[in-house]
Amino acid sequence: MRAVLISLILSTPAFAWDATVGQICTLSHETDAAKIFLTYDPSKPLYSITVTQTNSVWKQAPWFAMRFEGSSPIEISTSRHVLSNGAASLTVTNTGFGNVLDGLEYNQIAYAFTQDHVATFSLDGAADPVRVFRECAGAQLS
Repeated sequence: MRAVLISLILSTPAFAWDATVGQICTLSHETDAAKIFLTYDPSKPLYSITVTQTNSVWKQAPWFAMRFEGSSPIEISTSRHVLSNGAASLTVTNTGFGNVLDGLEYNQIAYAFTQDHVATFSLDGAADPVRVFRECAGAQLS
């Protein structure tokens, strides 16, 4: 029984926050239900955030928002989002992502939502990768 339990634990994917540094820097995290993927392209400069549903799709909505709960709560929203990938993915681009990165770094949970759907992300272990992403290629936050 112990061997079966250890096998199940080792075969379960580890969902960790991950930052990569390159010509385009990325920050990502995946759960069983959704994936969040941020990019920073210093040549533009332009940030993007994409939230992709694993087993459902986003419905067209007039706004998209993110709420961060924890020691530095914040809620931000925009009407400048687009759906792609058969509506499984929702993307926002902007020249500044300071509030998003603050929310990810200094809180415990993030909600990405519209009026019809919410994706929830634990921020456990996010702070260090967010700091790597912030420093990526001299990223300028506005």
